Amino acid sequence: MTSKLEQLRSMTTVVADTGDIEAVARLKPVDCTTNPTIVLKALGTPIFADKVKDAIAWGRKQGGQDDAVVSAVADRLAIDVGAALAELVPGRVSTEVDADLSFDTEASIAKAHSIIAAYKERGIERDRILIKLASTWEGIRAAEVLQTEGIDCNLTLLFSQAQAIACAEAKVFLISPFVGRILDWFKKSTGQDYTAETDPGVLSVRQIYNYYKANGISTIVMGASFRNAGEIEALAGCDRLTISPALLDELDKDTGKLERKLLPETFKAEPLQSLNEKQFRWMLNEDAMATEKLSEGIRAFAKDLVALRTMVRKELTLAAA
Repeated sequence: MTSKLEQLRSMTTVVADTGDIEAVARLKPVDCTTNPTIVLKALGTPIFADKVKDAIAWGRKQGGQDDAVVSAVADRLAIDVGAALAELVPGRVSTEVDADLSFDTEASIAKAHSIIAAYKERGIERDRILIKLASTWEGIRAAEVLQTEGIDCNLTLLFSQAQAIACAEAKVFLISPFVGRILDWFKKSTGQDYTAETDPGVLSVRQIYNYYKANGISTIVMGASFRNAGEIEALAGCDRLTISPALLDELDKDTGKLERKLLPETFKAEPLQSLNEKQFRWMLNEDAMATEKLSEGIRAFAKDLVALRTMVRKELTLAAA
């Protein structure tokens, strides 16, 4: 019998939401996505022990433990994780612009350029990389510029139609609507449980998918942040789905029939919309869930970025002792 994972691969591009090298080698996804949380976890494994030592030694040669050196070493380690993943997947690796730049368009563009340059130094060209940016107004504007330069972007922390519309207008390569985090908010807010078919996160992605296909928008929809396999099955047929190793393994062991839920040719007509900054901010403000989860997500990624830099500073201090 064919597993649900193999059935899913026949209708959706499967992406691994992890920095776990062994899991990626085993599960063979097309792409990989990373974020500060994933990078920090990956660097704590034995596989990256030598990379950490090398990066710390490089940092010592740069002049010690000031903020610039610490940040440079942390950036180097994030690229090390991404480069290791790029060796295993045939497609793209997403690497995130620092969360603390989420409201700074120019700084985000500059950081994206440095990420692309760092990968090129390792022999990895820009067509293997996706630059991840938070779906703030500033992040979307940064992506708009980068896309004109031939640097493809993945707009993450996306929770609302307003964000999806703005990303489409900016002609970004890919968006990552966060299914599970939407479900988390509604469960906490309403006290209710949801089935896969009533899951607010699933319904949000289906709405975005319909809007994009109905209007011939080429931006890829990649559902992300899943809480259970049912959510994944309810989005079978979506352009891409980025899935944790645990859920990939669960789908791989399940030999039941997987029904395709999303088909480009079955969309319902929907008018194309355009948003200026004022309209975008107002629509986002009126969506309590999206406003809260976007801010919360940026804070969480920023916290893990600080944790990564703290680890680097500690290692630099120990190396100097």
